[in-house]
Amino acid sequence: MGVRGIWKGFGGEHAEPVRVPDAEEAASLVPAVSDAERLDLLGSLESSDLTWFWATDSGGRLTYLSPRARAQFQPDRAIFGKPLADLVQTIQDPDDPGEGKPISFMLSARSSFTEMVVGLKDEGEDAGKRTGANSWWLLTGRPQFDRKREFSGYRGIVQDITATYKEERRKSRLATFDALTGLANRHRMSQRLAAALNASKVEKRSCALLMLDLDRFKQVNDTLGHPAGDELLKQVSQRLQRIAPAGSEIGRIGGDEFQLIVPDMDDRGKLGDCANRMIQMLSQPYSIDGSRAIIGTSVGIAIAPYDGIEPDELVKAADLALYAAKGGGRGQFRFYSNDLKETAEDRREIEEDLRDAIAAGQLEMHYQPQVGARDHVVRGFEALMRWDHPEHGPISPATFIPIAEQSNLIDGLGSWALQQACIDAAHWPGDLPVSVNVSARQFLNEDLPAVVKTALSKSGLPPSRLELEITESVFMGDVGSTQAMFAQLRKLGVKLALDDFGTGYSSLSYLRKAPFDKIKIDQSFVRGCAQDGGTGTAIIQAIASLAGAMNMTTTAEGVEAMDELASVSSLDIDLVQGFIFSRAVSHEEVLEKLCSGELRYEPVGPARHRSGRRTLFRRVGVVHEDHHYVAMLRDLSRTGARIEGLLDVPIGTELVLDLGEGQIVVGRVRRSQDATQGIEFEVPLVSDGAGGLCTRHRVSPYMLAAIGMPLRALGSGHHLAAAAAGSAGSPSGRPRFMQVDVGGGAARAG
Repeated sequence: MGVRGIWKGFGGEHAEPVRVPDAEEAASLVPAVSDAERLDLLGSLESSDLTWFWATDSGGRLTYLSPRARAQFQPDRAIFGKPLADLVQTIQDPDDPGEGKPISFMLSARSSFTEMVVGLKDEGEDAGKRTGANSWWLLTGRPQFDRKREFSGYRGIVQDITATYKEERRKSRLATFDALTGLANRHRMSQRLAAALNASKVEKRSCALLMLDLDRFKQVNDTLGHPAGDELLKQVSQRLQRIAPAGSEIGRIGGDEFQLIVPDMDDRGKLGDCANRMIQMLSQPYSIDGSRAIIGTSVGIAIAPYDGIEPDELVKAADLALYAAKGGGRGQFRFYSNDLKETAEDRREIEEDLRDAIAAGQLEMHYQPQVGARDHVVRGFEALMRWDHPEHGPISPATFIPIAEQSNLIDGLGSWALQQACIDAAHWPGDLPVSVNVSARQFLNEDLPAVVKTALSKSGLPPSRLELEITESVFMGDVGSTQAMFAQLRKLGVKLALDDFGTGYSSLSYLRKAPFDKIKIDQSFVRGCAQDGGTGTAIIQAIASLAGAMNMTTTAEGVEAMDELASVSSLDIDLVQGFIFSRAVSHEEVLEKLCSGELRYEPVGPARHRSGRRTLFRRVGVVHEDHHYVAMLRDLSRTGARIEGLLDVPIGTELVLDLGEGQIVVGRVRRSQDATQGIEFEVPLVSDGAGGLCTRHRVSPYMLAAIGMPLRALGSGHHLAAAAAGSAGSPSGRPRFMQVDVGGGAARAG
């Protein structure tokens, strides 16, 4: 075709006639240019790198391309006669390909287009895939029609924008991606979350947001240096990309904080499993320039539209969940719930009160016996801290110890606990040892040996009667410092126990290096060990054999049922500790027991282990047919619940429990006596990450909006009742059951 044909396409030899100016106008115009001169100008333009020409036939097949443009394809590639859409691909955003209309669509529309960004496709590359080209063009085209007004193809110009496009792409990437890890940065994640939530609102879908914070990352930075910290962050990002759910967006939003956006996901069972995989994967050791680093992570999870429908709402919810996960002991995940706001306020109040608790005499030490696995004779006691708050009553150590660790109060609490335990143990008859827990933060404090020495000297307790229980998390620190601390403590003559073995971060090689006298087997291996097909007992026996080979004694923690005790006692376990023998009791009760001369504890507990059941006292909604009742939830497990408040409900009755916050669970009555029913759930509950339970799915606010309720994050009320109140019509028929006012003892019809 050549330049002459291209020229015709833009109004050359056969262009429509135009008005001829009069003499006065002509005098002010530039002298006319001949056709030959025009062709020469177009040829010069085509041979430069400023503008090239292209043309297609009516079928969209390439019929002409300027030689310099043709040279950007592989020399042996046949391009003429090929559809233009097979040669180039439309790109609007290099990081989100396919957002613009494809070139094939534009050509089929037979309309003009200007400055469309396209990339050259490799030979054989599918149209749906992202282009791997290294050249980018700015394409402009006009449809052509013959004298019969029939479409004859396209004519257009090409500009090579490769250099500027690459630079713009580089700048864009710097603005939206983290330079260190290659993940999306905070700015891009904010944009992506806003887009995902907008799409979710339009299409009535869900979107999960996961916030991750690395535990002990600062310690790696401080001990190994910032270059090592940067390398660690790169490896963390690589692991996250391998295990993140398909279709999710991963970002590093600053420091050691990461974020995941997971569209179309509201199954809290799957999200919990995903969070657990991340925690386990990121907690595995890292190799950095010949050094070994171990960190952990905590995860907070919020889900739209249940926990928020705007980006700032969802981010705040996920942040609160992450804060709760870190406060729960780290290495955990939490789902957002409406009570986390109140919990955050409570934590601040607890922190303030904890500073004065020791001076006010609110703290005391209680002691749980450790008995022989076969003769049940006491061999020692573990010291456990208790706090009886004057206003809030007893506060669990699981609540206030993490707060103490985060607020730099743990060293003071730890020192007091060591001194008090040594003073109490010094009054015990005989030579029974006392075990005291030492947190990882205390262990890393270089003053710990001096604190231990002071506690021993003031109490007069022999060092051999003091046992320090240390968790595996101490191995996450600098190996040299860890070994030096072990050596100093050993020099004092105290004993060392490895607590919660099997749940932390250490490898077996540390057992060979660390001078432990005892291994305490975590209760997660003990619970249900008689009913899990032998898996639990096999693990316990393996740990016991390992400990025996290394001249260490073993303690099985958390034994509560008779079948668990029988299984543990049949193995090579030395000591047993758990509620089946005794809870932690006051120093006065310990003295009374020891002074009586009766050192044997009788096991008392259920015959068989039952899955975790939480005793609760809160009101829940109960729905049967068209009627909504209110009952008291007495206890809850994964597979069922016990409620109180409905009289004489027949066995086999199907009920729907409204647990609040959109949590609806269907169950069937399996036991019924008077106003108490035992209900078996149709679908088991899942872990909420805080030791509690929750439903996999919740009632969507979009569903509530469909019946006239406002679209917003779910509150804590009973939504089936609210839905019934907000829907047209009213319940038909009479209620089947009499509802009992559990608090007042009165009964009324539902």
